Amino acid sequence: MSNQGVLRPGHVIIRVLDIHEAKDYYVNVLGLIETAQDANGKVYLKAWDEHDHHSIVLQEADEPGIEVMAFKVSDEATLKRLANEIENFGIKTELFAANTHLATGKRVRFTAPTGHVFELYSEKELVGNGMPVVNPGVKAPNLKGIHPNNFDHCALIGDDVEGSYKLFVNVLGFQLAERVIAGDNMIAAFLSCSNKPHDVAFIHAPVKGKLHHLSFAVDSWAHVLNAADKIAENEVPHEIGPTRHGITRGETIYFFDPSGNRNEIFSGGYLWYPDRPILTWTVDELPKALFFHERKLNETFLSVMT
Repeated sequence: MSNQGVLRPGHVIIRVLDIHEAKDYYVNVLGLIETAQDANGKVYLKAWDEHDHHSIVLQEADEPGIEVMAFKVSDEATLKRLANEIENFGIKTELFAANTHLATGKRVRFTAPTGHVFELYSEKELVGNGMPVVNPGVKAPNLKGIHPNNFDHCALIGDDVEGSYKLFVNVLGFQLAERVIAGDNMIAAFLSCSNKPHDVAFIHAPVKGKLHHLSFAVDSWAHVLNAADKIAENEVPHEIGPTRHGITRGETIYFFDPSGNRNEIFSGGYLWYPDRPILTWTVDELPKALFFHERKLNETFLSVMT
């Protein structure tokens, strides 16, 4: 948990071009579990080992990308306090009543300097992970596709990495685990509110509010390889991997949903604690930082965003 009471990533609303095609992909290929569809046609999904009602929301739109990323905080008092502190930082907030987002309590919305819309909330309906909480097993039955354990993080692209970094560290209590620098400028910041190497990353480009990827966690390298098999079997557009990052040390594979949003299956990485030193990569070593085995850049990885 961050030192300001932010627990973890809660959910992300993703814009898709065709809701039926997207639902089929996210349920049958990626292996998420549908929990609801609302009156506006949004589809609510969760990974199997998540207890909250949803972590992914599909919203049909004219262009792909990210609509909102939400973080869960410890309680309603923390939600109110953080809303005030975000306002004091100079960013306007908007309060939404409980259940204006399905199965979710009060929400505070704000836009970060990179142009990304974020929300904080403290309550969400619990639906469980398919196993009891007394004498549980190790895996829920009847899982489909890749079936990652949980939604892990987003990597977001915008023009003011420094501004979003200051907001998340100084106000929301995140920790900077790793960074990429070009001279005196930080061009990527990997921020943690937990003990993972990152719960959100900001990457510089002269744009506002773009998505690089949304990532799902699995247990091991073997599960990353299984994801590669499922991607190939279903002829999913594949970008790179399985391979390993230098940044975070994570094992990874990247591919695209039917609307062109980049997905990642991620495993491993080190445990983050606040007394660890910040790890710095220089831009001349970016190929190794991104793809430690290949040590060369992939053209689409740097240019494709939604």
